[in-house]
Formats: sequence, structure tokens, C-alpha cells
Amino acid sequence: MSIRDFITNHYRHFNAGELSRCTDSLRDFLGSGGRLMLTLAGAMSTAEIGKSLAPAIREQRIHAICCTGANLEEELFGLVSRSEYEMIPNWREQSKEDDAQLSQRKMNRVTDVAIPEKAFVQIGEKMFELWEEAEVVGDSRFPHEYVYDLLLHGDLEISSPSDESWLIAAADANLPIFTPGWEDSTLGSLLAARVLDCTLKSNSIIKSGLDTMQSLADWYREDDSPTGILQIGGGISGDFAISVVPMLRQDAGIDVSLWSWFGQISESRASYGGYSGAPPNEKISWGKLGVECPQFVIESDASIVLPLLLSALE
Repeated sequence: MSIRDFITNHYRHFNAGELSRCTDSLRDFLGSGGRLMLTLAGAMSTAEIGKSLAPAIREQRIHAICCTGANLEEELFGLVSRSEYEMIPNWREQSKEDDAQLSQRKMNRVTDVAIPEKAFVQIGEKMFELWEEAEVVGDSRFPHEYVYDLLLHGDLEISSPSDESWLIAAADANLPIFTPGWEDSTLGSLLAARVLDCTLKSNSIIKSGLDTMQSLADWYREDDSPTGILQIGGGISGDFAISVVPMLRQDAGIDVSLWSWFGQISESRASYGGYSGAPPNEKISWGKLGVECPQFVIESDASIVLPLLLSALE
């Protein structure tokens, strides 16, 4: 039985039923020529989402990604050192002393896996070389453009299966990636430190958040195909991406269509007043979605649900 048939047969009600309905709707949307923006929050790269996301990118079911700086860089870290990650199976019982021991061994824990700090150093050294070159020639690029350069042209030793990396699939396709708040990342901290110690003269080698929004606006307007958004988690990646529409319509006075399809996989609840947990009807009041827009909210663990959804699109 295919994953799609399994979901159809067994996922009938509640969040499972919502996943089934969302899958069918998204298949129809993409089949009718729609474009899909995927937003990634949380630690989805560390959760190895590339196993299902990379095929979706190669099959042209994902047309752009808006992600946190952490997801961008953690996919790189995994590429060069996944074999050295340490699993923490009993992470719920992890004590403060256990985490202190990880810190002493220069291991950084993300829930049930610890990332070796040497991965940060290895990628940081490679990225610093690109930043130095950019400063010499007065270049300024988006974070993902340096990453693409490193993947496609850099001398990078990859220890993980390249076909399971969403970042390699994105680089091969030259997929647009938007990374708002990139400074909130390990590599962002490294760049800030190199400017503080005057190793680099300016942080302008990385384009700003305003540049990112303008680039996103250009992408949104470059194609008149219906454009949908699949929001994974909450946070800046989802909020930033979906806000391009009211910015264009209300602030810039440019006549563009509202988002034509919306899906969200998240545990963030609207009852706590979190903006990232705003239900789709609240987004209507902000001029992001229309009443007729297909809207789905799956309140569940994205590391479980997203691989099922992406695989069922095949």
C-alpha cells in the first residue's frame, strides 16, 4: 500500500483526517499549476527532513523555501558530520549535569541528538573564506547564496548521502531561499564576532532583512500562477513569508492576489495568544488569505506529519 493510500484509508478523523484532506487539496493545487512556498521553523533540518523534502524539491513540488538561519546551517552541519552526531535516546530524563558533560565534550544537544562543535568550526572556516573574498570585491549576497557557492564550488567533504539533503537539492535547482533573521544562528554569531574583532570590516557582505523582503516580493510577483504556503511550525519563517502579501497590497499599493492555498503543521495553539499560532481565519483579517482560500491546520508534530504529507504527494 502506498503512503497516499494508507493515509486515505486510515487517516479519517481529527488531526489525521485533516492531514488526509490537506494532502488531497495540495495535490489538486499543485496539479492545477500552483506554486508552493514551504516555510521551515524548529529544528527540521536536524530532524533529517531532507529525506522527504529533497525528493519533493527535485520533483518540483516545492518552488521556494523560507527558513530560519538554524535550518539553513544545520543542514550543512549534518552534511559534513552526521556520522559523528550522538543520539540521546533518554533525552526526557537528561539532567543538567548530563548536559554539562555534553558541553565539556563540545557537543550541542537538540532534543535527542547532539551535534559536535567541530561541525560549526569546519563550516565556519569555509564560510569565512567566502566572506573574506566578498569583502575584497565589495560583494553582498543572501546567506543561502554563500551556502550554494560552498556546496557547488567549494572543497567540502560530505559524509552524508547527498540525495537525502534538501539543501543540495535546492542548490542544484537554484531554488529561492529566504532567511529572515539570519543573525539568529551560529554562523550569524560568527560573522558578528569577526566584525567585532575587526577581522572583517563590515557585515554588509550579508544582505539585510529588508533586502530579503524585497527579494521575496519580487519572487511573489514574477509569476501570476496561484501561490500557496505550507507553514511548518511558527516563528519568523512563517510570519515573514506570509506577510509579503499585505505589504504589497496595503503598504506598497500593488495589486497582487492573496495567497491561494494555506496549510500549517504546528503545535502552537491560538489560545495562548501566540502570533505563530494564529488560525487561518485570523489571517483573513490581516489581508493575507481570502475567505475562499483552502485552509488546513494540523495540530501535530511536524517531524511526524511533514514526511507523510510530502511522500503522499508522489
